[in-house]
Amino acid sequence: MKEEKLNLSLLCDFYELTMGNGYLKAGYQDRVTYFDIFFRDVPDNGGFAICAGLDQFINYVENLHFSEGDIDYLRGKGLFSEEFLDYLRNFRFTGDIWAIPEGTPIFPREPIMTVRAPAIQAQLIETFALLCLNHQSLIATKANRIVRAAEGRTVLEFGSRRAQGTDAAITGARAAYIGGCKGTACAVSDQVFGVPAGGTMAHAWVQMFPSQYEAFKTYCEIYPHNAVLLVDTYNTLKSGVPDAIRAFNEVLKPLGIKKCGIRLDSGDITYLSQQARKMLDEAGWTECEISASNSLDEYIIRDLLLQGAKVDMFGVGERLITARSEPVFGGVYKLAAVEDEDGNIIPKIKLSENVAKITNPHFKKVYRLFDRDTGKAEADYIAIYDEVVDDTQPLELFDPEATWKRKTLKNYWAVPLLRTIYRGGQLVYQRPALREIQLYCEAQVATLWDSVKRFENPHNYYVDLSLRLWTIKEELLRRNS
Repeated sequence: MKEEKLNLSLLCDFYELTMGNGYLKAGYQDRVTYFDIFFRDVPDNGGFAICAGLDQFINYVENLHFSEGDIDYLRGKGLFSEEFLDYLRNFRFTGDIWAIPEGTPIFPREPIMTVRAPAIQAQLIETFALLCLNHQSLIATKANRIVRAAEGRTVLEFGSRRAQGTDAAITGARAAYIGGCKGTACAVSDQVFGVPAGGTMAHAWVQMFPSQYEAFKTYCEIYPHNAVLLVDTYNTLKSGVPDAIRAFNEVLKPLGIKKCGIRLDSGDITYLSQQARKMLDEAGWTECEISASNSLDEYIIRDLLLQGAKVDMFGVGERLITARSEPVFGGVYKLAAVEDEDGNIIPKIKLSENVAKITNPHFKKVYRLFDRDTGKAEADYIAIYDEVVDDTQPLELFDPEATWKRKTLKNYWAVPLLRTIYRGGQLVYQRPALREIQLYCEAQVATLWDSVKRFENPHNYYVDLSLRLWTIKEELLRRNS
């Protein structure tokens, strides 16, 4: 099933419409502009984020149009000229877009998407571009942290019922899969995106039957190859695990089925899993897997494993799907340059008393620099669009947080990160399958040093500006301050 295409063209901030109308009245409608999407801080004070959401933004651009109902609504506001409404009636995106592929580790202040388009077009796609990238990058980043905490154990996304709306549940499961989750409890995410969906029972199943044992036995009879029993409805160790073992013995063993599982959803997961593992092993069910759920996150999972919990699989819900510890990914959309009538690119900068909010001007490209001996990512390098990194020559970098700290790369290779998505309004990007994105993400995260992947006080990854870009920025700072 294909994702349903809805007309979301008016899912924009109202000022994008008033500015568009104003650009038209001022004669700026054809002025070519360059906008960057970037973020300033990694959620949870982490060392990196994971880029996600590009595919849903492409769906939006492909379906971008204004219906007569949209035009009538805008006319009723009494703010917009008929000339502007005619412009919207015939609207189509004709610009260029570059973006970092989904699943790529990304860092603050570097462009993760650049839009080159006439002013009105570039302005009207701002909100939806940010909505897609901010939400899914947030969830993919959180999921990746949780998956890394699980140290190779399976992590499933269980959060639909706690998500903030339908789209947050559906695309959140997609983003969690990109970040490394193996599946989801959300059936529609499987139907739409192919995120593997699964699940077995809730406590209501156990309560429905005259006894816990009958509930377990019946479930094993109906689903012998998917028998994962929730053992904490009453008393986990006194009756839950023993009744599960009895059901396994009476139903699965005669069928020769050894693969099964139990789930813990409350209590002291470390102690209960240790005791349950001992009971299962003594009963001969050494291949029975133990899964755990109940308000988990990366820190709780890490602590459980440090304490010796015998858990093979984690189901993570609200703290993943809502990114509860830091539920906002602060991506912004800022003008970086415009073209004059002769096609010359004029860099633009936004100043602020808050240094972190000063933008990097100009039409840019981003390189990732890898060490040839280790294969590890050493730094990202932001340059002017026509600059080429000569990786046969040493490159001196400055720490963005402490410019007196320098790092010289010698034996490295440079990889451009931004891919062409749209050229002249035409989609030219070959959209990868979701599983490809997940595998790509796993491989790219593996290129980061462990020090960058620490949860607390991660190493500060270098993201530096080329000397030419730095000089242009300094000149604009002096000119406009």
